[in-house]
Amino acid sequence: MTNDGGWDRRSLLRGAAVVAGAAAAAPLLGKAAIAEPGISDADALYEAGKFEQAGRAYEQILKTDPTSLHAARRRGYVGLLGNKFRDAEKYLKMALTLAPGDKETNEYLGDCYIRQDKFSLAAPRWQAAGEEGYAKWFAAVRGKAYEIHGDIARVQWQQLDPFPLVEASVNGGTPKRFTFYTGAPNLGVSSKVAKEAGLRAVAKQEIDTGVWVNYGVLESFKLGGIELRNVPVSWSVDDADTGNDGLIGTWLFYHLLTTFDYAGRSLILRRPTLEATGRIRADAERAGVKPLPLWLGRDHNLASTGSITGSTAGSGPRLMGVNFGGMSGESVAGMHGEVAKRLRVRTDYDRPLETGAHSHPTVAYPCYPKEIRLGDAVAKEAYCIADANNPSNTPYPYGDGVDETGYFGHCFFKPYNITLDFTGMSLYIARGKAT
Repeated sequence: MTNDGGWDRRSLLRGAAVVAGAAAAAPLLGKAAIAEPGISDADALYEAGKFEQAGRAYEQILKTDPTSLHAARRRGYVGLLGNKFRDAEKYLKMALTLAPGDKETNEYLGDCYIRQDKFSLAAPRWQAAGEEGYAKWFAAVRGKAYEIHGDIARVQWQQLDPFPLVEASVNGGTPKRFTFYTGAPNLGVSSKVAKEAGLRAVAKQEIDTGVWVNYGVLESFKLGGIELRNVPVSWSVDDADTGNDGLIGTWLFYHLLTTFDYAGRSLILRRPTLEATGRIRADAERAGVKPLPLWLGRDHNLASTGSITGSTAGSGPRLMGVNFGGMSGESVAGMHGEVAKRLRVRTDYDRPLETGAHSHPTVAYPCYPKEIRLGDAVAKEAYCIADANNPSNTPYPYGDGVDETGYFGHCFFKPYNITLDFTGMSLYIARGKAT
């Protein structure tokens, strides 16, 4: 759900590291609430990941105090987490009326518009949020973005580890090797691929000291039997050797009915029609697979409901980040150091891992929870990592102010196939290959 406190979307463009964690929420560690009448209870529900109850609480506050910027903005963001765009727009516009220059409100509303491919409306909001590169990029998108051609694609993975690779065609060219990662936002290509495809930069942004990225619009991106046209894309000015030709992020996947078939080593993409989503739901029901909630935070971070159990304590059902692809390493999950201590997870402090997360140094420790669970998917006494430097709650602009528990990583999903339905905001996880 939220960022780990040490990076933002700019540093993320430099690549995903071994300890990357778009982790999610749990009421494990109390935080001081904003001193506003009635706001503390609503904030407590929000920080606990009880978004529906929090939304109702913020609405109640606004009935008695329609000038509460915090309540209006939070209520709008709650709607955005569940892709309930009407609710999100209603309350974020209310917040914008109260404070037109508020960067947080403008960013959330800008995200709301890009999720609906309303790029002309998104551009001024990102400009007001201080993201000039994004604003110029989105203003340059003309016509219908992410136009889908084809109904289904089954793309075999060229490799599974250290990260998955699939083949895709850029502007009708020869197949290129792409990794994917839902901890990243947009589609990215290498500078070499950008040059071959004839891409033109419409904006340029420094994402770190001396590190620049270009933004443009790709005419065609084809994965098996699915082609997307008019796709926002980025590429670095100077490439490092990453072992691939680009990275597919969450923005592309949320336009489709996406199955990450780890067990079958394939990526299955469907046009998100009512018929296709209905078939997925019916197949899951017949197989006894219950839908789990899906949340989308800060334009690309995915979360669902899972749990971590230590030697003598368990978190119970809490929000957990779900990261598909892109994460090299052997750990099946990650958690914050404070969470590991609180849950009494067996942790090997004698073997620190001095590593990095999203271009920033950090120290992590091997840990072995008694059990981690996502629906019926379970791993027992599995190798995980506890990040000592990752804070338990990260407010805007690096996070969304939710108490964090942990995340499920690449290795956790290997026995399973996972389907993400961004229309119904549901996650389905089942053992074995997808049918």
